[in-house]
Amino acid sequence: QVRLVESGGGLVQPGGSLRLSCVTSGITFNIYAMGWYRRAPGKQRELVATITAGGRTNYADFVKGRFTISRDIGQKMVHLQMNSLKPDDTAVYYCNARRNNDYWGQGTQVTVSS
Repeated sequence: QVRLVESGGGLVQPGGSLRLSCVTSGITFNIYAMGWYRRAPGKQRELVATITAGGRTNYADFVKGRFTISRDIGQKMVHLQMNSLKPDDTAVYYCNARRNNDYWGQGTQVTVSS
């Protein structure tokens, strides 16, 4: 059974930082591309950042220079370090594992507000 479980969301003031984590089970982690997506209220889900099985990273333009995706192959985890957070970053953030299939976590809420 494949499971992706996110953690690390919460309420943070503008300009603050959060680190999201996603622990996986049931997949051969090192051959999967991993990613973070988000869905803001009233909007469609959008890509935030991905990291390929080979370790190549890709970021949405709106997070470049502020967010960093990383992975721990031994722990089968992927992280998203989010700095300089803005109110527009408020969303539910989802972890994704992709190879032949897409697997999703349940999401973690990030709220950026003063």
